[in-house]
Amino acid sequence: MLKKIGTLFAAALFTSISAQEFTTFKNGLIYNENTMTKLEKIVDSLHLKYKTCDLNKIFYSKPQTKGHIIRLDSNHVLQAKKDMDNNISFEDFMAKYPNAKIEKDALILKTRAKNYQDKEIIRYEEMSLIDDEDLYIENDYKKNLYEKPAKNTWAYVYRDKTSYSQESIEAFYFPENFKSIPLDQKYSKQIVYSDCLIDTSSTKFKENAKNERFSSFVSLPKNWQKLSKKEKEKLLDNMRSEQAVGSCSNDQSPRIQGINMALLSADVANWEVFLKSHLDIMNDRFERVSDGSYAWKDRQTYIKELEELDINVHDLLFGTIFRVENPEKNHYYGNIGRLGRAISESKDKNLFLAQMLTMVEDEKLDDYNRILAYFLYTNCNGYTKSKTEKKFNNAKIINSVKKLPKYLADQIKIETV
Repeated sequence: MLKKIGTLFAAALFTSISAQEFTTFKNGLIYNENTMTKLEKIVDSLHLKYKTCDLNKIFYSKPQTKGHIIRLDSNHVLQAKKDMDNNISFEDFMAKYPNAKIEKDALILKTRAKNYQDKEIIRYEEMSLIDDEDLYIENDYKKNLYEKPAKNTWAYVYRDKTSYSQESIEAFYFPENFKSIPLDQKYSKQIVYSDCLIDTSSTKFKENAKNERFSSFVSLPKNWQKLSKKEKEKLLDNMRSEQAVGSCSNDQSPRIQGINMALLSADVANWEVFLKSHLDIMNDRFERVSDGSYAWKDRQTYIKELEELDINVHDLLFGTIFRVENPEKNHYYGNIGRLGRAISESKDKNLFLAQMLTMVEDEKLDDYNRILAYFLYTNCNGYTKSKTEKKFNNAKIINSVKKLPKYLADQIKIETV
């Protein structure tokens, strides 16, 4: 049972937070029959548009390599930093610093990103299969540094001694260069399909949208359905100017704003805002100051609504799962954990699971996307209710994992169900 906070939730006529998260209509969906009919007509036209898209476009994997992780917090940290600056070899480093903690053969990604100050950076990040404590290192972005061969080089973060912690250094050593390889066309087509339906030319919120906490964001009035279309469109435009930010796990204002925007945009047939709003609800893609896992179970995914629209939900969602180096601007990325739950509720779950297994086993697919497919599969199976089905699926993923590169397969320990 979700907790109500403040008068905002008591007044939310269309977002009842009780036994079910949102109000459903006679058709069993969170959108009524009239709204679903409007959306179906848009889907038909979008499928015609898809036929004119560049179906031959190729997407490339995130640059990645197999590297080593080094951690040192002894009295020789500053000297180790100097040695890294002088590009000491990995073998000489291990011999000189026997107390360093070494983790060999980790999957490391290289990404061009922006930090919290909106400054461009190069981010090196470990993709751990064991825990969530992935090491990441950020450097100022320089094109020549990003494109420069990384073989036999270091990236590190150095921390001075403080009253709370020792002097320390954490580093990546790259025995080989980063590689970015093309995705098979069957995967690239799924990304093109998602980009076509989700519309990458726009965003749900305006670029200069304000972040609002509690009940200060634009809400949906009780009589909104009696408004004229022009008034509804104006209301939606106002909603896109203020983004709700949750103050804690029990603050449901972001999801309330999400369903309100989905309801309103669906009613006025604004597909661009509607689909992003619905996918945000499915992915629980909202801003919160904090968010405890205890609150996640009550946030539903509503995959059925998409399936009822005659969308190719399989390709749509897979198109948001792949991580690529050359995405379209505003490309929508799905949340692996949330999508695993949504897929477990899909009428086509077996079709989804089959592709995940194919991806895990696909030697032509990059290691990172293969691992994401593994995580998606295990998340989906974790939400599977039938113990017999869960055991059957578990046996399949155990066999598929054996086909991963050894350095990855050796890290994965799957418990028998």
